[in-house]
Amino acid sequence: MTTIKILGTGCKKCVAMKASVDTAVAGLGIEADVQKVESINDIVACGVMSTPALVIDDEVKVVGRVPSADEVAKLLQAQAAAGTKA
Repeated sequence: MTTIKILGTGCKKCVAMKASVDTAVAGLGIEADVQKVESINDIVACGVMSTPALVIDDEVKVVGRVPSADEVAKLLQAQAAAGTKA
């Protein structure tokens, strides 16, 4: 199962990113563990200094902006393809 973390303190952009992620996951019909990370210490521990940020399977994919649901879907598909090659 894919783990998706949305890093941010709860601002409008963080809420928008959560909506994009939920739309992408539903559109792809995949199972994902979507987590909202709001602790500044946890965000910094991921190496992120600007929010919102998107982390897929412990890899930071997007920082400082809100990706569209289509972009999130493409990132999830690429991550799944990379995982099948390992």
